[in-house]
Amino acid sequence: MSEENKSLVLKGLTTREAEQKLKEFGENSVFKKKRMGPVMIFLSKLRNPLFILMIGISILSFFTGSTSSGIIVILMIILSVTLDFLNTFKSQKTVEKLASKVATRVTVIRDGEKKEIDFKNVVPGDIVFLSAGNVVPADCKILESDDFFVNQSSLTGESIPVEKVACKVGDICELSSNSESFVFMGTSVVSGFANVEVVQTGAKTEFGKITQALSGSEPKTDFEISMTKFGVFVMKVIFYMVCFVFVIYLIKNSSHLTRAIIIEAFTFALAITIGVTPDMLPAIITVCLSKGSKMMAEKDVIVKHLSSIENFGSMDIFCTDKTGTLTKDKISLVKYLDYTGKVSQKVLEFGHLSSHFHTGIQSPLDQAIDEFKNIDISQYKKIDEVPYDFTRKRCSMVVEKDGKRILICKGAPEEIIKISKTLELDGEISSDKKKQKLIQKMFEDLSLGGFRVLAVCYKEVPTDDRKVYTKEDEANMVFSGFLAFLDPPKDDVKKTLDEIEKLGIEIKILTGDNELLTQKICRDIGLPITGVLTGIEISKLNDYELGKAALNTNIFARITPDQKERIILILQKQGKTVGYLGDGINDAPALKAADVGISVNNAVDIAKDTADIILVQKSLESLKDGIVEGRKIFHNTMKYVLMGLSSNFGNMFSMMGAVMFLPFLPMLPGQILFNNFVYDVSQFSLPTDAVDEDELLKPAHWDLKFIRKYMIVFGLTSSVFDFLTFFLLFYVYHLTEHQFQAGWLIESIATQTFVIYVIRTKKIPFLQSRPSKPLLITTILAVAFVWLIPFTFVGGILELGRLPLYIMAIIFGYVLVYLVLVEVVKRIFYRCHNRGLARRAGSL
Repeated sequence: MSEENKSLVLKGLTTREAEQKLKEFGENSVFKKKRMGPVMIFLSKLRNPLFILMIGISILSFFTGSTSSGIIVILMIILSVTLDFLNTFKSQKTVEKLASKVATRVTVIRDGEKKEIDFKNVVPGDIVFLSAGNVVPADCKILESDDFFVNQSSLTGESIPVEKVACKVGDICELSSNSESFVFMGTSVVSGFANVEVVQTGAKTEFGKITQALSGSEPKTDFEISMTKFGVFVMKVIFYMVCFVFVIYLIKNSSHLTRAIIIEAFTFALAITIGVTPDMLPAIITVCLSKGSKMMAEKDVIVKHLSSIENFGSMDIFCTDKTGTLTKDKISLVKYLDYTGKVSQKVLEFGHLSSHFHTGIQSPLDQAIDEFKNIDISQYKKIDEVPYDFTRKRCSMVVEKDGKRILICKGAPEEIIKISKTLELDGEISSDKKKQKLIQKMFEDLSLGGFRVLAVCYKEVPTDDRKVYTKEDEANMVFSGFLAFLDPPKDDVKKTLDEIEKLGIEIKILTGDNELLTQKICRDIGLPITGVLTGIEISKLNDYELGKAALNTNIFARITPDQKERIILILQKQGKTVGYLGDGINDAPALKAADVGISVNNAVDIAKDTADIILVQKSLESLKDGIVEGRKIFHNTMKYVLMGLSSNFGNMFSMMGAVMFLPFLPMLPGQILFNNFVYDVSQFSLPTDAVDEDELLKPAHWDLKFIRKYMIVFGLTSSVFDFLTFFLLFYVYHLTEHQFQAGWLIESIATQTFVIYVIRTKKIPFLQSRPSKPLLITTILAVAFVWLIPFTFVGGILELGRLPLYIMAIIFGYVLVYLVLVEVVKRIFYRCHNRGLARRAGSL
């Protein structure tokens, strides 16, 4: 290092200069997600379309004098929002405890002395000292370095540490991600040390540029979009029903129309609204998600956003980097070969001697050699070494054994080949030029296989009193072979990937590493390669072309953070629900764009802030459990949606028809609300229900067309049965108004509650698929409770007449017939539905 650079390092900045620069450039910090306070978190939960609808219903209830209805609806809203709020707030607190800073304290020179300062106070021009274990606090130019290796995987995705060297005086060193003379904010020092000069801080760093993409609003996930569409759909159904009931009721009473009749019509229409609305859906979803969140927490998976669990269930494509997910995130020696590709113990022994006797700070490759195998080198004695430098790109070690002295040289293959005059195979030394061409071919084959390669050569030197050797002695060497390194795949990753693929999820690798290395890892773990695209190729494709290519490609290599985000957004436009696992700065835009953003506990702050889910351990096994849990939650939620919407629609459609030919209301508004409330409470055990195994083997999506068709078919089935019940109760058994209302109330609660046993599975209830004990208990208790109500004082409050026991027995028989009828309709419905799916699949 020149005297000019030495004086620069020793001097650094003065305190006054640093203060002025801090005012000029600002704090060395980048965008960080704002934390919402408890009140804002609570209020944000009310943006759900169903909550908005329910708030509107409660306001109208109070306005029309239906105070009890309004209170019950408000209680439903408060219960659901509170459950969601408590889980979100608790998760946020947990994440804040887990979060760690990119760097806390930094050693710099101020006023000619070494000082430790907060990383936020680092400014351009500061001289920073970096050594193994440090995180780089800003974008810096290297002034001096020794055996300096930096892990840039958090920024570039490259798993292998990169050698960094000083920018020579007089050279023009430009700041770029490929420069070997610059280090970047958020990357970490693996070995060696360096003195660096800060050139960019805060938002102007490479890290800072990435975070700018995160300053916009959060994109809506597949689950949130589906819920919004569902809410709009329910609103439309309610609007048409309310209008129809209101008009019909007024027409029927047109001969004696009064203000009281108008209010009664409006109140009944409002009751219809409450009856159709799946009031407890938000609460049921929240209970399901909270249960799933608790189960996942027991497996070291922290759920920040509850809706992300549902998105797990609907995930079609899982995107991940390979480093640390598919691989161990640790460089290992995997091959030691002669130039023909045969295993060579001599190459391994020479490599081990070179690394073991090395006196400088070991590089990750030297550590990998040292840790590979316990080799007995006790008979060797070190004589001297010629240290590594970045010009020669090799180092030499002189050792002696049994009176024989050997100079061993290890380094970059192209440099070792240059100094090798002969080559060795099975103890024979040859200078055959044709054989020497095999050296180059083996090196190329290993490189194409994705390996990081070192070469080894040697020669015998005279045994004399000489103690010092120099780089001039590295000539006329005998080429021995190659040492090949790899970040190897995890031991259990193949099994887990197979299980994820069996769940109907396609796996795509998005990495900054080269395509050859990525393909090698995929082959090793048995992941079929369907296509490969590099960053350069992607940059030449428009969105339409990339959309077609992305569906048929599962390796995206040498890609930038922007390209990761672009790939995910394009896959979403193809109708896919996309999950992304990442832990680096470069992963933040992709984590934000994905339907499910997944990070890990030891990730950089910005990745954890952006993610929906945080893994305490970077394990695909935990992800697989999350996917299964998400699908269970989805199907249990869908049971409530299908049952509630079809039953409610059927009951309300029945009342709309009954209004036209009955001389009284088939059920009073209070009775409707009571029926709905008891029925909804009985479904709070749904999260405990088992889900059929075959339902877990494919992604689960919200399908409004399917829901609408299901609602109409089963709603009309329920209505037909209701009309039959009306006819029997009124025209055959001649029940009074309040007896009729009691009869239909107990029939209604029984049919729409017990029908869950049929709807919860595509199989035969109880024989092929059994409900959980909690669901069985709550549903039976709910029905028993309502059936007893007409004989209590509560029945008087609700204006329910007492029923003869034989009428109750007849209604019980009707309920059994109804459940059998629904089972028959269910089988026909799914048979027709599956045929339709098969026809659509065949036409594609």
